[in-house]
Amino acid sequence: MTTLLVVRHTPTRGTAALGDALVSGAHDDAIEGVEVRALPPDETSAADVLAADGIVVLCPANFGYMSGLVKDLFDRTFLDIGGALSDDGGGAPASGRLPYALVVHGRYDTEGAVRSLRSIAEALPWRQAAEPLQVLGDVDDDHLAAAYEVGATLAALLSD
Repeated sequence: MTTLLVVRHTPTRGTAALGDALVSGAHDDAIEGVEVRALPPDETSAADVLAADGIVVLCPANFGYMSGLVKDLFDRTFLDIGGALSDDGGGAPASGRLPYALVVHGRYDTEGAVRSLRSIAEALPWRQAAEPLQVLGDVDDDHLAAAYEVGATLAALLSD
């Protein structure tokens, strides 16, 4: 059985709804053989990340950047989960990369948060498996459907 780790920082009703939709999508009835582990970033360890076969990071965009708790996760685990910069400033080697996706919710802007998360992911042994879902303003049914789709997509990539 493979494992999809969903790191979900959900301090608001909107991010909580996105997180629920994301996890529901990963549990879609058509997908088999995938264990879904949903953890808040402050309870996620390097061992959790290393045990995963895929990862989705859900976070709010705060002041044009990823949330502090998600940043803390990467500060605490970066080297242990394979983060490194080569001499030429490039990221981790391409082989064996962990598929990942991002879901970012912001009131006014998500670009800075997505950019910072992508720059970290590029220095990790990860590969983008879906376009980042960027949600601005109030979360509506279309956003929830898109979050469901992100969860289902990542889980389907890992299914037996």
